[in-house]
Amino acid sequence: MSGLWSCGQNESNSIDLTGSGQVSYNFHIRPILSDKCFACHGPDANKREADLRLDTEEGAFKGLKESPGMFALVAGKPEESAVYHRIISEDPGELMPPPESNLKLTTEEISLLKKWIEQGAKYEPHWAFLKVEKPAVPKTEWGTNEIDAFTYRKMASKKLEPNPEAKPHELIKRASLDLAGLPPTPAMLDKYAEFSGENTYEKLLDELLAQPAFGEKLGVLWMDISRYADSYGYQDDEVRSQWPYRDWVIHAFNNNLPYDQFLTWQLAGDLLPYATKEQILATAFNRNHKYTEEGGIIPEEYRIEYVLDKTNTFSKGILGITMECAQCHDHKYDPFSQKEYYELFAFFNNSKEKGFEGDVSQSKPAKTPILWIERNDLDSILTFINHSDTTKLSVSVMGENEVKRTTYILDRGVYDAPADSVDVSTPASIFEFPDNLEKNRLGLAKWATDRNNPLTSRVFVNLIWQEIFGKGIVKSAGDFGMQGDLPTHPDLLNWLAADFMENGWDIKRLLKQILMSSTYRQSAAIGKDHMNIDPDNLYLARAPRLRLPAENIQDLVLASSGLLHGEIGGPSVKPYQPSGLWEAATSGRGTLATYIQDSGDKLYRRGIYNFIKLTVPPPKAIIFDSSNRDRCEITRNRTNTPLQALLMMNDPMVLEASRVLATKLSETYEGEEAIAQAFKRIVCREMKSEEKELLWDYYQAELEDFKANPENTKKALDVGEYPMNEKAITPENAALMQVIVSLYNLEETITKS
Repeated sequence: MSGLWSCGQNESNSIDLTGSGQVSYNFHIRPILSDKCFACHGPDANKREADLRLDTEEGAFKGLKESPGMFALVAGKPEESAVYHRIISEDPGELMPPPESNLKLTTEEISLLKKWIEQGAKYEPHWAFLKVEKPAVPKTEWGTNEIDAFTYRKMASKKLEPNPEAKPHELIKRASLDLAGLPPTPAMLDKYAEFSGENTYEKLLDELLAQPAFGEKLGVLWMDISRYADSYGYQDDEVRSQWPYRDWVIHAFNNNLPYDQFLTWQLAGDLLPYATKEQILATAFNRNHKYTEEGGIIPEEYRIEYVLDKTNTFSKGILGITMECAQCHDHKYDPFSQKEYYELFAFFNNSKEKGFEGDVSQSKPAKTPILWIERNDLDSILTFINHSDTTKLSVSVMGENEVKRTTYILDRGVYDAPADSVDVSTPASIFEFPDNLEKNRLGLAKWATDRNNPLTSRVFVNLIWQEIFGKGIVKSAGDFGMQGDLPTHPDLLNWLAADFMENGWDIKRLLKQILMSSTYRQSAAIGKDHMNIDPDNLYLARAPRLRLPAENIQDLVLASSGLLHGEIGGPSVKPYQPSGLWEAATSGRGTLATYIQDSGDKLYRRGIYNFIKLTVPPPKAIIFDSSNRDRCEITRNRTNTPLQALLMMNDPMVLEASRVLATKLSETYEGEEAIAQAFKRIVCREMKSEEKELLWDYYQAELEDFKANPENTKKALDVGEYPMNEKAITPENAALMQVIVSLYNLEETITKS
């Protein structure tokens, strides 16, 4: 264990092949074998060639079936190892991987394999399946807390020096966006301007963590994982009422429900002794998948689809592994058999839900079994009761059949091809399912949150790291398996995961711990060494520059303009959207055939509350790379396209926010001071002298144009539904509005740096 997690060559994918450095199976050899060999010589017994298995030590060292007396690997002797001879062969009939596979080993990979064999061809258990142990914290001369000791050690090994601390206004904006998903107010910028006296950086973090906006910010991540949507999906895609579950997630984060309980309630809240309505509501997590409402289907086919979705969401979102491959066959890369997949599937296979519960004309807002929530239920716990227009709400939750349904391995994953029956269990390569646990979802939840489970805590702290730094310590946050990325800082990941469990799975503590670190507080300035040595910022010698998620861009625009309606929770809302999108992608049946825009305060809610129709996700959010929510998503892309710039320049919400802010500022400020106030609200710092001059010149040019063309003044200001006083229709306001639109279009505005 100590060797695997040490800071030396095992923490790097590169090694000096001419020296005496130790080659690591996990960090050097397994990635090569996984990419080039496991498809034919890996875990999938049905596709295994020549009865040769290279993913296990036992398989690799046994004699070759086709060549008696020869062995695939001979420790210390590459010249006697068939594997080595096959990878260096010049005979196309002998060469491995075979030329027709379009796979080829590089010279460096061949040298690594040779050196590994010379050193004894030692196998190691997959790093992610080893029990989480807390490594010793390195001794370093830089940093604020333990996190910095690990990151600085890696920086030093790469001959990098950390950046100096960011300026106070940069840290205030960064922390506010990370913890609340909102820009800091001018008052907050002034209060913490120099972090002096009582107004320390730590106090800022505590204030942000205590804001109700915290749960909304972190809730976006969990909505992607839980595939939350406001419609059922498939062709008819009718409305559903799962939003009380979203409110529960926000509430749970705000109240800092420990992560182990947070998971347990969602996986099996209905199975807890004396389960409360809140705990039952949490199990809507399992019911957020798509449902069909079309006639002519085969109900069992769709019921199986629903259970598959639950299984895959659990494995990817909570365990960070890709088990869905094993639906049809043994996994080709990871040590999961098809039998083990259906043993995990069996935990979710006893739900009361059906594959078909009526067409659109007969559908109710939630599929059975449902939880009926009265207006007076949970009013001290959740906020959604006050939002309901009816006396009752219905939410799809979990419920177990009294007579246990038999689970079968499905031949090639086909619903009507049952083979052998299986009982509930979990993959042995991860962590054996203890005999004393209940053989149901509650037992599965206890297994997932057991101190001996190697994945759950690692996966979650990695997700939080990804939220803050843009990339996880394991970049493939949803794949901790053989094909996933190796951790850049394995000791740090192990330390954080162990510390997280030791301290009660405390989510707010984890976030504060990261944000208090000197690693987080660095400047984002990019120097020559950064570009030459670490252009991707894998080793964190600077703060990352990250464009905000789609929801938080909306939040920033609304908050900085003063339009944001800050009510927590409630039904989803339908903001501005181009006409005809829903109509072009509808069956013509049901209440969602036509998009009916909301009005009033509903137009100015945070992005987390936007209505998600699965067949037509919100177009603005999709342009900025949000999840379409039809399946569990762990990581969003960050693209850069012309459509994003066109959206920011022409979106009615951005234009309306600019108009509203301009007219509000003009009531108190004039000219340059109004521009300065707008800049501070939007960009979250004071203007530089050259920026003042540039923006003032732009304002003057626009003002001159509006005065010369008075008919354009009203046209420019006439955008959005927020009421406007006739007296506010002035060339000065129109010109100021154009300046504000330009501020919203600055890269700095929508970038966390």
